[in-house]
This record gives sequence, C-alpha cells and structure tokens, in this order.
Amino acid sequence: MSGVRVLVGTRKGAFVLTSDGKREQWDVSGPHFAGWEIYHVKGSPADPDRLWASQSSGWFGQLIQRSDDGGQTWEPMGNEFAYDGVPGTHQWYDGTPHPWEFARVWHLEPSPTDPDTVYAGVEDAALFKSTDGGGSWAELSGLRKHGSGPSWQPGAGGMCLHTIVLDPTNPARMYAAISAAGVFRSDDSGTTWRPINRGLQSEGIPDPDAEVGHCVHRIAMHPSRPDVLFMQKHWDVMRSDDAGENWHEVSGNLPTDFGFPIAVHAHEPETIYVVPITSDSHHFVMDGKLRVYRSRTGGNEWEALTAGLPQQDCYVNVLRDAMAIDSLDSCGVYFGTSGGAVYASADAGDSWAPIVADLPAVLSVEVQTLP
Repeated sequence: MSGVRVLVGTRKGAFVLTSDGKREQWDVSGPHFAGWEIYHVKGSPADPDRLWASQSSGWFGQLIQRSDDGGQTWEPMGNEFAYDGVPGTHQWYDGTPHPWEFARVWHLEPSPTDPDTVYAGVEDAALFKSTDGGGSWAELSGLRKHGSGPSWQPGAGGMCLHTIVLDPTNPARMYAAISAAGVFRSDDSGTTWRPINRGLQSEGIPDPDAEVGHCVHRIAMHPSRPDVLFMQKHWDVMRSDDAGENWHEVSGNLPTDFGFPIAVHAHEPETIYVVPITSDSHHFVMDGKLRVYRSRTGGNEWEALTAGLPQQDCYVNVLRDAMAIDSLDSCGVYFGTSGGAVYASADAGDSWAPIVADLPAVLSVEVQTLP
C-alpha cells in the first residue's frame, strides 16, 4: 500500500508526519532543528528520500539542510547566496532607495526530474538555483534585474519570492511570485523574465494597467493543464487560462476573498481549495470558524468544508505555503495553522481530523505520496 509523508515547517522546528494509505494513524517525528524557524520543507519528486529544508534565525542566519533518508538525518549544504556578486538597490515603502539584502529562503522547489537540482526563492526577492545537490548556488539574476525591479516594494512579511512553479510539460517555462511585485514568467529556463499581471486590480494602485506592484500571495497549477493558473491575491481569487497572459476574478460567493493558500485537487483540475480569513488587518478566520472552501467548477461557486474543523472560538491563520495535496486515488488535503494544528482530509475535504494539535505556529506544509 502507498503511504504519505507530510513535511511541516514551524516557527520552532520541522516535523515529519508519516502514515499508510488509509491516513488514519500517524507517526510524528521531530522537532528537527528545534528552536529554528523552518520556512519550508519539501521533498524531491525524483527521489522520495531527498528532502530540503530552509532553516533560518535572526541571530544565526540562514542554512539549507538536506536529507537523503526521508528526514531521519540531515546535513547542512552550501549556503553561499550572493546577489550575482553585485550590490544593488530597490525602492522602499517611502520611495527611497534601499539596498538589496539577503534575509532568508522562503521557498524551495526541487526539479521534477533531477534530485540534485533545486530552486530557492529568497528575501529580498531573488531566485537561486543549485545543480549539485545544494553544494553551490547561483542567482538567476535576470528576474531581479528586470526593469521594473526598482519599483518592487515589500509586503507585510517582507519582499519575498515565495512561490516557484515549474511547468511539467515545458522544462524551459517557470513562474515566480513576489510580494509585492506580482507574477513573472520565464520561457528560457530563468534567463529572462516578464511580468504577467494583466487583469489584476489592487487597492492603492491607481493605474489599472500597472505592470507590477500587486501583492500576490500564492499561485497553483494542475500538472495536466499547465496553462491554467489559480491565484490567491491580497484580496481576490484569480484565474488565468493562458499561462498568465490574462487574469480574471473567480472569488464568487466566498465570504471574503482575502487569504493566503490556494491548492488544486490531484485528479480534478477544476477543483480548488482556499482558506478565507477576515481581512488584511485581521489575519484570522471569520466568525471564529475554521472553514476550507472548495470550488468544483474552477472558481466562482464555492462550498464551505467544516466537518471535523472547529466552528467556534477559533482565530487562527493558514499561511501561503501551509496547504498541500497528495496524489492517492482518494485525494488527501492537508493544512497547518498559526495555532500549531495540522489537519488532514482523506476524502478531498469532505471531512477533517487533526494529525497533531499543538505544534509551534505552522509556516509550511508539503506532502509526498510514497511508493
């Protein structure tokens, strides 16, 4: 029977949760790197035992950790991230110049075919690549050097490159999302980039045709339809059917269209999930009720999924990297909260149960379907 491994990054360490295909009983391993912020943990699609972790501390800096045995042991890898070796500046909140700084790695995206190739999205917004298993890193500097770069501004969490999406059918095409700049696409393996934000509308940006400046929280893709993208933005759930050339809103009947994660069902490319929260100033779910919303129509028509989730006195958030979906026949959906709970659904969201309830605040959740 297939199994699943859920990889959880928290404010105070990483946890590895494993179960068989029934997903009823779970083994919890951790905390790994206790006391450190683990912004992201992700496994290689090409080698299930190859895991990557972004380990960060305001005191001790940034480390990339690698495991080759499914998280039982870890080894620190090369951690020299240089902004193409050249200092630069960008615009800050008040319009004054600000030096590009390396703060942390927000997101790790392993290659779907090569276990030694992995991408890293960092703060301040830059994209790095390693082709030697994390031993060395080189910036794909065409993104940060895009002509719009001086006008990028940080979101509330910093100016982070937080999402990397690789086109499974076209190795030369990839997407990156930056808060607060927008979505960018490369069609030449990361050498050159262009903004793909047409159709996005954002409060505080008077120009409806603004090339950049939008605070995109997350984008998602189903591998069978790489030209269809879904987006959770700082207000609005959006959809593109032409690889990001144009976007239209699909928030529909959501109680609020502000949130962070968005994910797509493993086998139904028109089924998507979001977790609405109250507002950009109140980062917790509405009315004290933890509800995942599902659309089976690619947006616009949404249903609340509540079975097994707390429906009173609950005031948690679910962050952008804290939702994931397995590829078992009965699709599993997982998410973690700022209150330290990790919930799992083995029936595509119809019912939920906590795997663990009292971890440190969850920053990221990823899942591997194991052979």
